[in-house]
Amino acid sequence: MNKNIIAKKEAAVDETAEILKNAKSLVIVDYLGLTVAQVTDMRAELRENDASMQVIKNSILKRAADKAGFEGLDEQFTGPTAIVYSNEDPVAPAKIADKFANDVEAMEIKGGMIEGKIAELEEIQALAKLPNREGLLSMLLSVLQAPVRNVAYAVKAVADSKDEPAA
Repeated sequence: MNKNIIAKKEAAVDETAEILKNAKSLVIVDYLGLTVAQVTDMRAELRENDASMQVIKNSILKRAADKAGFEGLDEQFTGPTAIVYSNEDPVAPAKIADKFANDVEAMEIKGGMIEGKIAELEEIQALAKLPNREGLLSMLLSVLQAPVRNVAYAVKAVADSKDEPAA
């Protein structure tokens, strides 16, 4: 084989290994049968949520997974494979991939990785049901505000009762 080709493949393996290492979550999908419009829509939604999708040859994915130290992904790298990943939000790739897999019969989730650990299809689907980061922060904020609000109501009630003349 030509040295240039070998060097390009090595560079692709290194680049893919970095993607695998840096991803908060990664979903492996079979994209065969998606139309160009569906792929474009999915990529646009992923971009809006700080996530990406790449189609990478299985041989490169297998070598990159070995290089990054992730064992157990090899059996998921068969057939037409794309990876959906995010370095920021662990929920977004699973949520978007699950949405498209439910809407488009041709797309299938094979498995993936969450926070560096191999995940089965069921774990990816459970992650997809979680609210996104903003939703979780909103829930946390409302939980934190509740005690403060209750104290404020109690102080106001005491102040109002002292203002009333005794009967």
